[in-house]
Amino acid sequence: MPSSAEREELLLQALVDMADTLVDDYDVAELLHLLVNHCVDLVGAAAAGLMLSDQRGSLQVLASSTEQTRLLELFQIQVDEGPCLDAYATGETVTAVDLTEVGERWPTFAAVALDQGFRSVHAVPLRLRKETIGALNLFGDRPGPLGDRELKVARALADTATIGILHERALRRAEVLTEQLQSALNQRVTIEQAKGILAQAGNLDMGQAFEILRGHSRNTNTRLSLIAHDLVTGEVSPAQLFDAAAARSRRSPEPLA
Repeated sequence: MPSSAEREELLLQALVDMADTLVDDYDVAELLHLLVNHCVDLVGAAAAGLMLSDQRGSLQVLASSTEQTRLLELFQIQVDEGPCLDAYATGETVTAVDLTEVGERWPTFAAVALDQGFRSVHAVPLRLRKETIGALNLFGDRPGPLGDRELKVARALADTATIGILHERALRRAEVLTEQLQSALNQRVTIEQAKGILAQAGNLDMGQAFEILRGHSRNTNTRLSLIAHDLVTGEVSPAQLFDAAAARSRRSPEPLA
């Protein structure tokens, strides 16, 4: 965990990043990836994932801090069981401080989560007043509750993201929710396709492929979803992204994952 001063700086940066989305034109996919990564940095979670409801009210996985977490979130939807689903259904924070003790509550989910090395989970709803549009999952690699401060930070970031998604006035909120969430789902599909293309072309795992994709997005100040679209449609080749990643690494070496 970062020091108190480092936490304050990280929290300030997180709020600035999230506030930057409160404009008419922003990238929903990037917003949600910022949210899960800020949560990992600020609350000490081992991993984080986020689900949003589509226009039919079905939950879809929109962001995750790791590929492992994305698959676990998808598993929750598949078996219709888990903390994220409960948080979305109730609009309340759902906590399991020790997954070895929730066999009756989520028997299938708990077994798989434990097998992946997670020991606790906290699910925070994305809610504005009485409307819940999704949930944020925070996974821990050891049993125990989140501290009050960490939980407040997670709620603040989740609330800010919710406001960003539902920023239009009440008369247009339903229309904006439908359009933006459908757009986000379409972007997610394109991003997953782009990750697969990079992974196959470079013999990488999906996490490494995503870091190359996101690194190129940041370095060129181009939306993540647009980079993914260009890669999927062939306007950008995998070799171009690999060359750009290699150039970034030479300037400032950092691991791909």
